[in-house]
Amino acid sequence: QKQVAESGGGLVQPGGSLRLSCAASGFRLDYYAIGWFRQAPGKEREGVSYISASGRTTDYADSVKGRFTTSRDNAKNTVYLQMNSLKPEDTAVYYCAAVVDLRPRTVADTDYDYWGQGTQVTVSA
Repeated sequence: QKQVAESGGGLVQPGGSLRLSCAASGFRLDYYAIGWFRQAPGKEREGVSYISASGRTTDYADSVKGRFTTSRDNAKNTVYLQMNSLKPEDTAVYYCAAVVDLRPRTVADTDYDYWGQGTQVTVSA
């Protein structure tokens, strides 16, 4: 069974950092593009970042550009989201999602095949 699962969420103070991981089981991520999404209470889900299967192409939401970085280690079958300079408005449940990398994508794309259960990120003093 193909699954992805997020980890690394938690409580952090404003200005702090967290690194989220997205690990795959049941398949290799080598040919899959990965998107990170988040959903805050009472808000719609939004795209946060995108990384192509090769890792050569990335895209970010304007709200996180310069603060968040996505990367991948295909040998470990894992994709990461490094979040720095966190703000209270970054508080949300964060999800990763995977799709076979067949076409160019942006952070606005949402048609992914495999979604994780999410990990809570809370930014608060």
